[in-house]
Amino acid sequence: MTPLELFHHLDKDVKVVTKKAKRSQCVKPERIEKEMKRVIAWWSGGIASAVACQKAIELFSSDYNVEVVFIDTKNEHEDTYRFLDDCSNIYKKEIKVISNEKYSNIKEVWRKYNSLNVAKGAICSSQLKKDVRVKYQDIENDYSQVFGFDYSKSEQNRAKNMLKNYPEINPNFPLIDFKYTKEDCIKEVESWGIRVPLTYELGFRNNNCFKTGCVQGGIGYWQKIKRDFPEKFRDMANIERELSIKNGKPITICSDQSKGKKVRLFLEAMDEFPDVLDISSKKGREPETLMECNGFCSTEEQLDLFDDILTEIKETNTLNLKELRKK
Repeated sequence: MTPLELFHHLDKDVKVVTKKAKRSQCVKPERIEKEMKRVIAWWSGGIASAVACQKAIELFSSDYNVEVVFIDTKNEHEDTYRFLDDCSNIYKKEIKVISNEKYSNIKEVWRKYNSLNVAKGAICSSQLKKDVRVKYQDIENDYSQVFGFDYSKSEQNRAKNMLKNYPEINPNFPLIDFKYTKEDCIKEVESWGIRVPLTYELGFRNNNCFKTGCVQGGIGYWQKIKRDFPEKFRDMANIERELSIKNGKPITICSDQSKGKKVRLFLEAMDEFPDVLDISSKKGREPETLMECNGFCSTEEQLDLFDDILTEIKETNTLNLKELRKK
């Protein structure tokens, strides 16, 4: 089976194509209607979307105008934009950057809606990502949208739900089709000769909204933030405090559902809400690193290295990581 045939054949064990969505399932380029000219490959700053976009370019470029598009929340780690430039060079294609221009920063969203992370998801994700995507897409003239969902069970479930709920965008998931895990994506990006985003080397599994920390991160994620980035943690604890006092009820990022019932947890305890515990009262599941040990296990040593990396990039627009690691 050729790679193209594999791409168009969802693994039977995955079962992500529903009856409703089969009409939108990927077909071979020679059978594509001529008026369907664009494929949007969504680049989100992480290694999974980076590889998915490369696959989309390889598979669709001969018959489509493949646009690689990044929805910038304006809340990303500085190194994300270095990674964007590196990926653009690999793709030999510009990555288009779009944003919700109503907001200058993510905190404006939280304050406007008095919300952080609720059962239906994070308000910032809806306002700064989903709404921008919907506005940019052109259902009548786009053939497909490509997403970087990997081969993990949880991501397969996300793909299944997207196919069921949004068949009109004809979503495609090349990482699932090729059975790429995040670990595979790390190896793929490294094979291109570029560095993965710094957040992965810091031990996180995702590279999104790291300027403040992601409000969809769990207890273990925020316990790691507290230990490794205390100022970032305190800033978000203050946001929780501000919104909770303003609304007269707990507005939290984290919750505990270990006993079957959702129990809100503050990042830091608040005297105003003595009945609400904070995350120090629970044992969270810390993110499992995707990177092999590089000899820089101390966070302080890592941050010194990354400061050197960013300084060199700014001053010389080049990077010799091996030489920096010798320092």
